[in-house]
Amino acid sequence: MRVVLLRRSKQLLLVLLLVFGLWLGVIVMNEKLPSHHVNIVYNEKTYDSFQTNSVTDKYLPEKSITILETEQTQRKKLAKEVCTLSQTSPNLDSVIKDRGLLDHIIVDEEHRLLYCYVPKVACTNWKRLLMVLMGKANTTNPLAIVADDSHRLNVFRRLDNYTGEEIRYRLEHFMKFMFIRHPFERLVSAFRNKFGQNSSSSDYFRSRYGRQIVKQYRTNASEESLSRGHDVTFREFVQYIIDPRTVARASFNEHWRPMVDLCLPCTIQYNVIGKYESLMDDAWLVLEKANLNQKVSFPRSERPSSTNSLVEEYTKHLSQEELLHLYHIYEMDFRLFDYHSPGFD
Repeated sequence: MRVVLLRRSKQLLLVLLLVFGLWLGVIVMNEKLPSHHVNIVYNEKTYDSFQTNSVTDKYLPEKSITILETEQTQRKKLAKEVCTLSQTSPNLDSVIKDRGLLDHIIVDEEHRLLYCYVPKVACTNWKRLLMVLMGKANTTNPLAIVADDSHRLNVFRRLDNYTGEEIRYRLEHFMKFMFIRHPFERLVSAFRNKFGQNSSSSDYFRSRYGRQIVKQYRTNASEESLSRGHDVTFREFVQYIIDPRTVARASFNEHWRPMVDLCLPCTIQYNVIGKYESLMDDAWLVLEKANLNQKVSFPRSERPSSTNSLVEEYTKHLSQEELLHLYHIYEMDFRLFDYHSPGFD
């Protein structure tokens, strides 16, 4: 009997030691592995789940939702009034016939979103965010996505890829949003980015546009400038934009094409018209109206743009006549979105 009890005691002790060992192993593993790193499958793509501590990182707007909604009402009212007065915008039927006009509107079917992207108005971060939402990236951190990847042609489906009936349905039932920026600030940003930086993109713009601009608008240009187009000045860039031959010859590149031409706000009634100047609050409003604020947050930039302070520095080298011509190119952007032009207000 004593032998049996001793044997059972040893067995119980072994079981207790085994349980303790397993418990200790779980604790050690939890300390070594981040609790938020869990892989899930979405649309047959594997990517990290949203971080469990993301709630504490969520952006909270500086203004109340009531104020943000009131601002939207005022922006849309002004846009409608200006559109009515201009009477130059195409109607929806003509836009559907010429679907290329809708090529800047990205469609997110699952979340029922239509986003019209405007280059140089935070469009890279919006595209990154949409890639995360649509399962097109293997990360949940939008800023971890390489910028060039978000701009690849086949990443998103555009509204111009749909039939006329499908376009009408999405314009009526999906939430539509776009973001805007002071036209001259956007122009300076485009010039600095495409002609003043060292990147593959800048190399393309210098070759494609820079050499032509130097040839046409610079007297006694050097052979190096003519062959490289690497030292275009802002005034030469503006002279190219306001030249009637430029306007008549071809449409502008998307980086300096007027915002009204990219997004057709007189034809399409956007639910949210966000401003670059209030980017984080307006981005929050978009996600709130789409019921997505619990899933994602618009990425916060660590370096606020300094372009606004540079606009006057760049435009002061323009003559009043050049400034006026430039204003007329972007006049609808100024009037529709309540911006003011430096120099002759």
